[in-house]
Amino acid sequence: MANPKGRLGPDFAVILNADSGDGDHGASPEAIEKLFNERGCAARIRPLRAGDNIADAVSKAIASGAKCVVAAGGDGTICGTAGTLVGTGVELGVIPLGTFNFFARGFGIPQSVEEAVDAVCFGTSRPINLGSVNGAVFLNNASLGLYASILARREGIYRKWGRSRLAAYWSVLATMATVHRPLTMRITIDGEVRRDKSPMIFVATSAYQLDEFGIEGADAIRSGEFAVLLAPNCGRFRLIGKALLIALRGVREGRDFTLLTGKNVVVETHRSSALVARDGERERMTPPFTFRLLEGAIELRVPDSAKPRDTLP
Repeated sequence: MANPKGRLGPDFAVILNADSGDGDHGASPEAIEKLFNERGCAARIRPLRAGDNIADAVSKAIASGAKCVVAAGGDGTICGTAGTLVGTGVELGVIPLGTFNFFARGFGIPQSVEEAVDAVCFGTSRPINLGSVNGAVFLNNASLGLYASILARREGIYRKWGRSRLAAYWSVLATMATVHRPLTMRITIDGEVRRDKSPMIFVATSAYQLDEFGIEGADAIRSGEFAVLLAPNCGRFRLIGKALLIALRGVREGRDFTLLTGKNVVVETHRSSALVARDGERERMTPPFTFRLLEGAIELRVPDSAKPRDTLP
């Protein structure tokens, strides 16, 4: 397709994770470069291989003069790209190639590769909020406790059965059936302190993700706050029941989880370190765990007609 507006877009660099999703998205480096060229846009494709560092690839793209860095992959790839762009003035573009693509769907970015490239080349840019935990950026959510264990189990299931939504859901049930170690926490939200014991604390920045599962808290995110969810401190079989309710869109605040909201969250525990899950990736951090809302942190390219569900209407 020729460029209908007869103009060149910004100088693009594409960070391509070819291992994202189920691997059957047809987004080879050559195919993506061709799509940009057909739209009159110059793009340099930087494929990521196992073990490659996303931050290094993004930094090299910025140093080469890219005005927009496009993350082609799942939410983990997008998160790594976005975190490196904070404070640079370089825009973020997205070609969603993951299993769930919560971030892209939340901002109205098309799921097809061709239409996503259209959005990058011919769309508009808008500032978006990000979250950070101990300085590490996240797009959709970050959490302590059970969810990090679920992700570890999920990777093993993916290796055995391949990446799919069914495999992801099965990892939740398999983990809850075998793991139950609640966290004793002192939680400070915007200066207010409370103490809780829970198997998981989940800090969300994606209104779309909460809406998708029928979980309250999306309105707080749209108004510029975190939605902080605490799982109930109950037995593993009751937790499995709660997980099934999430899948069936049947959870209720107060009965199935506790909802807290705010912009600055500090979580203290007695543990010397803990696994923190950020947008599907895991890393070990030391307490206190400080969550901050980064308002207007970067500019995201979206379609002109998009009505993002993760921002104010």
